[in-house]
Amino acid sequence: MEKSITPEHLKILEELVAKARSVQGIIENYTQERVDRMCQAVAWAAGNPRDFERLCRMGVDESGAGDRDGRYGKRHKILGVLRDALRQKSVGAVEVIPEKGLVRYAKPAGLIVSLIPMTNPELTPVVTAIYSLKARDVTIFSPHPRTKKTTFEVVRLMRDALEAIGEPSDFLQCIENPNLAMVDQIMKMGDLIMATGGPAMTKAAHSSGKPAYCSGAGNATMIFDETTDIEIAARNTRTSKTSDFGSGCSADGNLVIHGDIYDGMVEALKKEGGYLATSGERANLEKAMWDAEGHRIVDTVAVSPQKLAKAAGFDIPEDRKFIMVEGTGIGKEHKFSGEKLTTLLALYRYEGEFENALSMMDEIYKVGGRGHSCGIYSHNDDHIDRLALRAPVTRIMVRQPQSKANAGSAENGMPMTSSMGCGIWGGNQVSDNIGLKYYMQSTFVARPILRDQPEESVLFGEFFDPAVTRS
Repeated sequence: MEKSITPEHLKILEELVAKARSVQGIIENYTQERVDRMCQAVAWAAGNPRDFERLCRMGVDESGAGDRDGRYGKRHKILGVLRDALRQKSVGAVEVIPEKGLVRYAKPAGLIVSLIPMTNPELTPVVTAIYSLKARDVTIFSPHPRTKKTTFEVVRLMRDALEAIGEPSDFLQCIENPNLAMVDQIMKMGDLIMATGGPAMTKAAHSSGKPAYCSGAGNATMIFDETTDIEIAARNTRTSKTSDFGSGCSADGNLVIHGDIYDGMVEALKKEGGYLATSGERANLEKAMWDAEGHRIVDTVAVSPQKLAKAAGFDIPEDRKFIMVEGTGIGKEHKFSGEKLTTLLALYRYEGEFENALSMMDEIYKVGGRGHSCGIYSHNDDHIDRLALRAPVTRIMVRQPQSKANAGSAENGMPMTSSMGCGIWGGNQVSDNIGLKYYMQSTFVARPILRDQPEESVLFGEFFDPAVTRS
């Protein structure tokens, strides 16, 4: 990729920005009803069952990573994001706090620059479009070069939907042929960056000089204590691990299993389609997944377990849905304790007290995935509480399929999104699912209230000394 932007490429970006700025003043004055209608129009245009399936297959074919049939399962996020967006106000006074005399008014963020990941070229643009239109923003999408055609097609469908209802299509635009220099430049030209991707993208966004909301790397670790419902946990694990061939950063990566249920858990996972690799096969898998410098090999990212096994020099039955390896250690030198991003799980056995599971979890997150997510299969509230107090992550799913739950689900209260902030641990400024509130600014209006200032003796407590006065 080019290191410095050419005059031709700069002109392309300047024209996109000029179009966005020209319609920015229009959408800023829209009513709530009008923005809600636009959200529904673009969500249906790119998220209806027929076109979303076509876009999913297009994205997988273009990138060479992921599951052509399984990726469609991410459509539930479009439904959830639209649900959350339509339930919230984004125009005028959106919050009133009478006891404090405060009223909060929502204001647009302006021009959003949205960086789209290779693993979600069809989903993330729809999610961003819903939230940005709801917030009365305009957006320029910057696709991943490996899936630029898919993202451009998604944006085309949404632009056509806006035109069909008499709205300016330039509320949403897309760079057709991006390169690294263009991405660096466009980030400097917007007002706010939404960057969904890995550490390199996060670093670039935060180095742009503009406010940026980013997500972090995953390495989801699940703890199975002695109270685990084995069959349910195995089914949820298969659901989470096999979604889009494990391409998502939320997909289960490491299972920390109590010794009393370890053998039963492995058998249940086999019934769900797991293949337990031998020690020799595990060694070959490591060579197929990481190079000599420890970098993840792209050819084995988000591939079927059969293709992964073939790359490692062995075959597995066609009915197998994921591969399991028994962990031999945790640390940077033990590659399987890091993020896998494919249809492979690492199994770790702990014995005795729950503290031993927490200690293993501590060591895994020193390898990678701090800030992102973990989960637990337990009916012991003390165990759940202790994990919540200890884990260096921003979201913990209890008895749920991780990759189907932590970005929001119809069966939990997490805000729906396709981008997850990972807090300071993950190099992000928010520890939250990135939803509507992050696409807006706020103006607070404060009216007078009855004086609210406790006496100093109350505030300072035992340290207050009335004898200490001004000299």
